[in-house]
Amino acid sequence: MNPFVEKVIPLILAFFIGVLVKRLKLMSKKDAHVLLKFVLSVSLPALTIIAINNVVISADMLLIPFLAMAVVLIMYLISQLANRLLKLPRAMFGSFLIGTMIMNTAYALPFFHAAFGDEGLARASLFDIGNTFMIFTFTYYNAVKYGDNSHSDRIDWKKFLRLPPLWAMLIAFSIKIVGISLPPLVINSLSLVGLPTTALVMIALGLYFEPRLKNMGKAFLAIFIRMGIGLAVGYLLSLMLGLRGLTATTVTVCAALPIGFNTLIFSDLENMDREFAATMVSFSIIIALFYLPLLIYIFG
Repeated sequence: MNPFVEKVIPLILAFFIGVLVKRLKLMSKKDAHVLLKFVLSVSLPALTIIAINNVVISADMLLIPFLAMAVVLIMYLISQLANRLLKLPRAMFGSFLIGTMIMNTAYALPFFHAAFGDEGLARASLFDIGNTFMIFTFTYYNAVKYGDNSHSDRIDWKKFLRLPPLWAMLIAFSIKIVGISLPPLVINSLSLVGLPTTALVMIALGLYFEPRLKNMGKAFLAIFIRMGIGLAVGYLLSLMLGLRGLTATTVTVCAALPIGFNTLIFSDLENMDREFAATMVSFSIIIALFYLPLLIYIFG
């Protein structure tokens, strides 16, 4: 069997374990939030420090977070143009818009780690930082704009600055630049803490899987913009900037990631179309189970 396929199959099985334990009522969607919170706060920062410690830093890597931001802005423009034809109700368009803008970068991490090891994880984490910055700033601004909650809360963009993976990357890059060698005890401890990341992310995705059959056509159009046109945008950006190797693969593939979970959170928080958001997120997840490994295989 192809070595890449051997690495991908356990990821797919972990997703369906999440679906199964939810169906058996051993766990619920609320547990997925706890799992992902643990990943974001504990295991992923540990894994990120290890990954960056083990890779050779190149100049083109520094472009990755800015290209993630560029992808979000381009998706915004494309979705605005699409709605001139669709003329969706305001609440539905709000969910549609932020769905096409939010990339599920948590989804990419297990696949990139399985396919490319620490080199892949480091680059996917950099893309995640750019995407996350946009989620808590420009994307959330649009959620407030198209939602119908009447409040005057300021957008808390400082959430981005409190993200543990961001600080983990800053610490790891500082250690790398200064030339400090991490002692074996630290490396082993971080490796142990980071070990569950892949399995926990995929199980959480399975717990979140909640497909609905309403407004399927519009949902699949949003998925096509996010994953199909996103792929074209990522590929063209890589081509225009002359990116090569794993950096080009990261930008191209991550630009085609499925719709992120924050679409559900923002739709609920700002009273947009929650059911439509759940449909988009769930079906994009199941498509990406097979689409993402194929893209990694082709572009990797």
